[in-house]
Amino acid sequence: MAAAKNQAAFLIKAGTPLEVGDAPLPTAGPGELVVKNAAIAINPLDCHMQDVGVFVQQWPAVFGCDVAGKVYEAGPDVQDFKKGDRVIGHAINLVSGRPQDGAFSLYTVIPANKAAILPDAISFTDGVVVPFAIETAVCALSLKEPGVAMPGVSTPALGLPYPSLENPAPSLGKTLVIYGGSSSVGSMTTQLATAAGIHVISVAGAHNFEFSKQCGAAQVFDHKDPSLVEKIVEAVGKSGQAEFVGIFDAIATPETYTHDLAILAQLGGGHLACVHPPPSEVPANVKAGMIFAVNDIATPVWKDYVTPALQAGKIQCLPPPTIVGKGLEFIQECLKKSKAGVSATKLVVEL
Repeated sequence: MAAAKNQAAFLIKAGTPLEVGDAPLPTAGPGELVVKNAAIAINPLDCHMQDVGVFVQQWPAVFGCDVAGKVYEAGPDVQDFKKGDRVIGHAINLVSGRPQDGAFSLYTVIPANKAAILPDAISFTDGVVVPFAIETAVCALSLKEPGVAMPGVSTPALGLPYPSLENPAPSLGKTLVIYGGSSSVGSMTTQLATAAGIHVISVAGAHNFEFSKQCGAAQVFDHKDPSLVEKIVEAVGKSGQAEFVGIFDAIATPETYTHDLAILAQLGGGHLACVHPPPSEVPANVKAGMIFAVNDIATPVWKDYVTPALQAGKIQCLPPPTIVGKGLEFIQECLKKSKAGVSATKLVVEL
């Protein structure tokens, strides 16, 4: 049997195309898995890392967050996984800086507490859309104390409970507005919030209304509607829920921030959780923060929720993948397509 060989798609310096080349075969340390990747997915964060080198700690860099494949090696203390298990996992090069922790490779090291068994009925290309979105959604919803997302920018602390396997989940009497409900992170946050018993009102493109409702949104409004602010304020008032939590903005542009602040102003304030740094000035009754999508707050969700929720359909592998090609060389094409813009899909490369 031939010895395993690793390759990776390297970023040599910011603003240049990825270069595929040989890479060391990683080994699993304590609390780690080495995954032989069958599929990887692209996130907007990856485009920012390539363009400007944000979060890169050493060069050449291997980045990327989403993997699906089979366990090649489990660390000496890992109990819940064994060689050959089908898994999905969240790669954390974002915080570790280690090339072996990037997804854009044939073999990737992931923390065992950021992995879950992928049910046999779900393909690797479907399952790979889940990991980064799951961790981001938990970080958006469940942090109880503000942390540091980046210098001078705190993380949000909505303090909402974890999702439940109950079907349907008991109502918490809380309403959350999710702006960008058809995005990967927006759709997963809708799923987890709904599974926690939260009433979700979504903002999306008109062509994605049914998709957002499939994720669990009770109502969906068109982001291009000139009366958007008024309609959301009215919907929150008529939701029958006792508490308006705030807004999770999965788009986070000057235009969406204008709408966010107008909605919050009419509803008496609340949380504003964003995927980019929030507006520099917000009223005193608005608690604004930027999500940082690696946090141990997600560990119980990975350990106890993800696999049974996938089995039961409580987590749907949404948005559906668009497979761009097979092989590491197609990652660059994925990044190009991601920058051009995608809607209600996640770009995936098979390996």
